[in-house]
Formats: sequence, C-alpha cells, structure tokens
Amino acid sequence: MSARSAKRHIDDVQRQLNQARESLHILEEQVALWRDNLDEARIRALVSETPLQTKEYEELARHVQVAEAEMGRRLLEVSELVAKRDELLRDWNPQ
Repeated sequence: MSARSAKRHIDDVQRQLNQARESLHILEEQVALWRDNLDEARIRALVSETPLQTKEYEELARHVQVAEAEMGRRLLEVSELVAKRDELLRDWNPQ
C-alpha cells in the first residue's frame, strides 16, 4: 500500500472512530437521563399501584435495557476502531 493510500485509510478510520465516539457519548447521556426517569417511574408505580404506572415503568425498563445493549455494541465498535487505527499507524511509513 502506498504511503498516500495508507494515510487516507488511517484518516478514514480516524473519522469513523470520531463519529463512533460522538455517537456513544450522546447515547450515554440519553441512557443517564432514561435511568433517572426509570427510577422516578419505579417509585410512581410502587406508590400508585396502578396497572398504568406499572406498564409505564416496564416499558421504560425495556427501553433502557435495549439502549444499554446498544451502548455495549458501540463501546465494542470504538475499541475495534482504536485497535485498527493503532495497527495501521504501527505499519505506516510516511516516507
């Protein structure tokens, strides 16, 4: 691979990594907010003891669970991109 092509490939991976990190950061903020809402919904469900409040809590709990699983996938994506970038940088000879 030519130095120019390798540099372009490294830049592409770095761009993907930046996007993945930003996406992960946004999701982390959303999950933190949803967890707070989940705690409030749990308390409302316990206090009111109505099926509607219980259903709201259960739906929000599923939503948080799915978002946390997605967060795990994105964390894995970030770590894979970091490893790929580091490997490319180790092999890169800019001359």
